[in-house]
Amino acid sequence: MSDRAKIFAAIRRALGVTGAEAARRRAVDARLADPPESVIPARGQTADRVALFRAEAERVFATVEVLAAAADIPARIADFLRAKNLPPRLRMGADPYLAALPWAATALTLDEGRADGGDRVGLSHAFAGIAETGTLALVSGPDNPTTLNFLPETHIVVVEAQKILGDYETFWQDLRAAYGAGAMPRTVNFITGPSRSADIEQTLLLGAHGPRALHILIVGTVAV
Repeated sequence: MSDRAKIFAAIRRALGVTGAEAARRRAVDARLADPPESVIPARGQTADRVALFRAEAERVFATVEVLAAAADIPARIADFLRAKNLPPRLRMGADPYLAALPWAATALTLDEGRADGGDRVGLSHAFAGIAETGTLALVSGPDNPTTLNFLPETHIVVVEAQKILGDYETFWQDLRAAYGAGAMPRTVNFITGPSRSADIEQTLLLGAHGPRALHILIVGTVAV
């Protein structure tokens, strides 16, 4: 018997059940088929989710820009790197949204694939933003490798304004709808500001376990 089976057997003994009870199985099946809605915090239920997201992200030391159109992304990234005295080079995955941008109009050099620790700047496309905490939600895969979230010192993340949601509960609903029943990405990373720690003498240190800087590009507007 595996360790997992032993644990479940111990739980069944404690509950005085066998796991074959028809009524219990029906209750589980009904719960999985139609899960009850969680309590939704009021904080994210605002008419201007973009403004709340930006305020919360900046409160935790991220920098944020709002762009009118996706076509503006390459030029704004080039300007950002120049202003920060960073090399005009960045690494990104195979995300089709990012790949379709007019990179040729800039002098940026693009490297594709997973970060290996030698990249100064990484670029990702977020699945969603969560307004109540200013958090980005990124899913793993070749389009947006998880290593981009942690290894480069500067992380630039693009999120569409329409994908900025009020709360985590809505995010999970959208993720399940996007991937379909029984399928999920291997990893979901929630990123709230650049990496930081105050473990040593309560002194805040940026870049403790990941990027020292997080720059967010919000694209477009939310349709009313």
